[in-house]
Amino acid sequence: MSSGPLQFVTALEMQVEPSNWGPHEWLSRPGLTEARELLLVRVRMPPGRAHQFHRHPAMEEIIYVLSGTAEQWVGQECRTLGAGDTAHIPRDVVHGTYNAGAEPLVFLAILSPADAPGPPLVDVHREEPWRSLKPPLVFSE
Repeated sequence: MSSGPLQFVTALEMQVEPSNWGPHEWLSRPGLTEARELLLVRVRMPPGRAHQFHRHPAMEEIIYVLSGTAEQWVGQECRTLGAGDTAHIPRDVVHGTYNAGAEPLVFLAILSPADAPGPPLVDVHREEPWRSLKPPLVFSE
């Protein structure tokens, strides 16, 4: 294992962070790799969980479903995504990813740029019109 940024990231070297909607397995981000324009994270979202409505003010995102079923919102449009499906979320557009199945939802999230200024994420799921489209979920840990 290297002491500086990596060119290759193994399963042992990825950085895992807990989240109330599923562990984040970071495969590329500043400090882990030298990528300046891309972030790559794999999320394993348990049934009944969601990354509720939010936006990335200075980043665009692609979500690629590896397995499971996602209820994917981009703005006020909703689609059901399965393995092999993708969603593109333009910069600063509200979106949400909900596990719509009985199995874990596993997806990759690719965001750019990696070093965007300002807050990386703004949560809006308690605001209108989002709370009326999908009532906020409460997770107990």
